[in-house]
Order: sequence, then C-alpha cells, then structure tokens
Amino acid sequence: MNTNNPKADFFFNKTGKWHSEFQKLRTLALSTQLTEEIKWGCPCYTYNGKNIFLIHGFKEYCALLFFKGALLKDPENILVQQTENVQSARQIRFLNIQHIIDLEDTVRNYIFQAVEVEESGTRVEMKQTKAFEIPEEFRQKLDTDFELKSAFEALTPGRQRAYLLYFSSAKQSKTRESRIEKCIPQILSGKALND
Repeated sequence: MNTNNPKADFFFNKTGKWHSEFQKLRTLALSTQLTEEIKWGCPCYTYNGKNIFLIHGFKEYCALLFFKGALLKDPENILVQQTENVQSARQIRFLNIQHIIDLEDTVRNYIFQAVEVEESGTRVEMKQTKAFEIPEEFRQKLDTDFELKSAFEALTPGRQRAYLLYFSSAKQSKTRESRIEKCIPQILSGKALND
C-alpha cells in the first residue's frame, strides 16, 4: 500500500459533509500504488507524474474525476460527463459511504484501466477552438478591434474556449456584451478568464 502525502492531510482532516467518504476514497486510492499529490486544492493521484484522477466534493455528491475518463470503457455505466462542454474528464459520483463500499472493486478496476490508458499514450481528441461558436457580439468586437483580435488569437486554445463558453452561456445579448466588455482588459493582458 502506498503512503499518504502529508500535504493532502488538510483535505481529509476537514470535518463536515463527505468527511468519511473522502477518507474511504483516500484509502482506496492509496491501495493502487499511485502517488498522492495536491493539485487545484484537491488530492490528485498520479502515475509517473501524469494525472490519473482527483477526489473532490460538491453539495449533492463527492466524486473521483478521471482526467481521461472519456477514453475509459464504462461497462457499469457509472462515468458522468459533468457538462456538455467537458471533453476529456469523467466522474464517478458517490452519494454516501455505502455507495463507495458497494462500488469499491469496480472503482479499483476503473483506476487500473485509467493507468493503462495513460501508459498507452492515448489522448482525447479535443474539439478545436474554431468548432466553438463565437457569439455575434464578440465577433463584432474582433472584427473592429485588431488589437483585441490579435490578443485573443495569442491566447492558448483552452483560454480561448473558456472565454467563448463564458460569453455564449449568457442568454441575453445585453449580458453577453457586459461579459465581453468586462473581459477585454484580461484578454489584452493575455490572462485566462479566472486569472
């Protein structure tokens, strides 16, 4: 069995909702010989420095999030795509500790499968940024502001997608325009949406 990383103890020692579930998931994760690290404020389990999954909690459930979950075979039909815009990651969601106990062997098999996917070097085929719709309000800005267009094109594809998804998720044109105006300084500075 692998040993826990003291840097992750803060996450597992927190009292409150999901405390016992997190403890159980940690024990399960460490039984797989993966390395326990902290990334994005959550326990992340890696294999040869590559992210395999992380443990996180939400109001309604706690979960294991597999970074390349879209590539996993899911005979038990337990992998969940968080939103339609998530391309690679998939979750296994748990509602209580008994749910984890009932799925323990299955989860372990999914973990081993995720390691095999990582070892194979297989990558998730991601949609290109141009496949995402550019809201008309933003397209007009890009067509009239060369500096903004250059700055946006210089962003990484992931940062471009984040902005496009944020802008297009607003239902009203007025809200889209407001979001765009608010983000222009960040785009011009080369920053990500949440920087």
